[in-house]
Amino acid sequence: MILYLTIIFIAMILISIPNIIFCVGTIYSSALVVITLVVIGVVFQFGIDAIFAVVVSKWLPDSWFTPNKKLYQVSKKEQLFYEKLGIKKWKDKVWELGGLGGFSKAKINDPANPAYFEQFMLESNKGIFVHIAGMIAGFSYMLLLPGKMSIYIALPICMVNLFLNILPICILRYNIPKLQVAQKRAIRNIDNQINK
Repeated sequence: MILYLTIIFIAMILISIPNIIFCVGTIYSSALVVITLVVIGVVFQFGIDAIFAVVVSKWLPDSWFTPNKKLYQVSKKEQLFYEKLGIKKWKDKVWELGGLGGFSKAKINDPANPAYFEQFMLESNKGIFVHIAGMIAGFSYMLLLPGKMSIYIALPICMVNLFLNILPICILRYNIPKLQVAQKRAIRNIDNQINK
């Protein structure tokens, strides 16, 4: 959470300062206008993400996100790609908001239950969808600001939103094969207990 808030705060400063220095008096009437547009842009991005999270959790059928669908399978090449990005070093620093929707993906809480892993993968797939939708829809902020404001303020905010949505997508995708292995282990353990 601290990493995300730090990135957002620094981005807000880096977007605001050049706009205040170079564009107040020409594009903007005051520094307050710049700061207001930046703050509104950040709130807008949070709002878009929240809307998609509610839509996915409340109105879209779970059958769209079942783990056995080919769309949600992760290849070894993809996993290797995430490891080359150093995902193991930063994945625990990324803000995990699944708990707000009723299912936290921060840690495994029921390692002996195969159904738990099925739900975990389902919720991961929902999260991937929400983040993809959020990063695309986030660019709609550019349509709300006229002319150069759209390029100087909205575009950088949208790019930061894009980056902050890509990180959890990578983590969720990276974890799916590990969840599949853990589910198979849980099933095997149950079978061993039954067959004793």
